[in-house]
Amino acid sequence: MEKKVALVLGSGGARGIAHIGVIHELIEQGFQITSISGASIGAVIGGIYASGKLDDYEKWVCSLDKFDVFNLIDFTLSTSGIIKADKVFHEIRKFIPDRNIETLPIPFTAIATDIRNKKEICFTSGSLYEAIRASISIPMVVTPAYINGILLVDGGVLNPVPVNQIKRNPGDTLVAVNVTAQIPFDKKMDIEKKNGYINNLTNGRLKAVQEKLSHLFPSNKKDSMGYFELMTETTGLMLSQIAKLNLELNPPDLLIEISRQVCGTFEFHKAKELVEAGKVAARKALENYSVALHPESSK
Repeated sequence: MEKKVALVLGSGGARGIAHIGVIHELIEQGFQITSISGASIGAVIGGIYASGKLDDYEKWVCSLDKFDVFNLIDFTLSTSGIIKADKVFHEIRKFIPDRNIETLPIPFTAIATDIRNKKEICFTSGSLYEAIRASISIPMVVTPAYINGILLVDGGVLNPVPVNQIKRNPGDTLVAVNVTAQIPFDKKMDIEKKNGYINNLTNGRLKAVQEKLSHLFPSNKKDSMGYFELMTETTGLMLSQIAKLNLELNPPDLLIEISRQVCGTFEFHKAKELVEAGKVAARKALENYSVALHPESSK
């Protein structure tokens, strides 16, 4: 008899590629994923898994090197973000067609934030790609999505690990994956300097933007952060803390944690390492969970 899992996948940029490894480990250990909810990158991985195309996506994302990632960035000088994200969705559509969420074989919920009305929006029907696009709209980084006249940004703004927004089934186990956990990371992955990496990612155009904005952020300190690094680090830390508090208020049956130190927000070229990090974290958490449920068997 398969063990049923209601799986919640959290936000966290490239760190969320670790969700793929978590899913693999759950399946290998005999769990059946019967429902999924996700925010931001968690919505991407969850939605693609629910559509039955995770292997195709994994093969593609693990094939990307730095140059490929650079080419997928469509830089814009919009006042609401610096990346449009059209290129990456266009590429994914080549091997994963869009479909309506309600037709997926697994119930799926994507979380976005209605920024004007300050509330969560839960996508359980309609275009899968529209829902995912809304959910990944990192404020001031990825331009917002407009759906039915509503201005939508990243679901992680209000609910980075949407434990409270998932369909439950009788007898299932609620498993949540937090990829921005404030815990040490055992294996150092050589996290790159964010300013240099993102400047390359945008073909040098970020530097020009930062120079124009520098008068707004004057500093003579050698250890001061650049505009983009300050923005991503500040946002990431806030989301990490919100996730921690949400999980304390809505504790899952099993929590799988991946350190926010595992990589930088946009280091998607480290996908293979991140998938493995997800497998390792899931395996460790499942072992601890099994011991907690059956302490007599560990003696």
